[in-house]
Amino acid sequence: MTLEVIQNPEQDLLDFIAQQISQYNWAHWQNVERKPLAVSWRDDQGEVKAGASGRTFGHWLLLDYLWVSDTSRGQGIGSQCLTAIEQAAKARGCTYVLLDTLDFQAQPFYERHGYETQWVQQQYPLDGKKYFMSKQLHE
Repeated sequence: MTLEVIQNPEQDLLDFIAQQISQYNWAHWQNVERKPLAVSWRDDQGEVKAGASGRTFGHWLLLDYLWVSDTSRGQGIGSQCLTAIEQAAKARGCTYVLLDTLDFQAQPFYERHGYETQWVQQQYPLDGKKYFMSKQLHE
């Protein structure tokens, strides 16, 4: 047997390792689907000016991204996108949301929408902070 540290691993190796842990995890979870979910906000010309995306998994919405174009900020569009994706997740049976945001991004925005910081990753990636936040979705 050999142990090797690989500085620039091939994608095939990364995919193989991820597949192996996924198979192990799925053997221990109930049969629950991970389903992608997104909302978009378009202007009158059909151009996407804002959106949110993530995936639902059991009782959880795992919110990956919420973005609003520079020209559309400050108009409540981000709040509309967040509310819309939360409502869509509730329709799928979700009762919780999990997200992360960086210190220069949107922590105060999420707090205004009822999210609570669960953990802060310090010195991310060097001298910043990464906030892990969650919220319980109510009826």
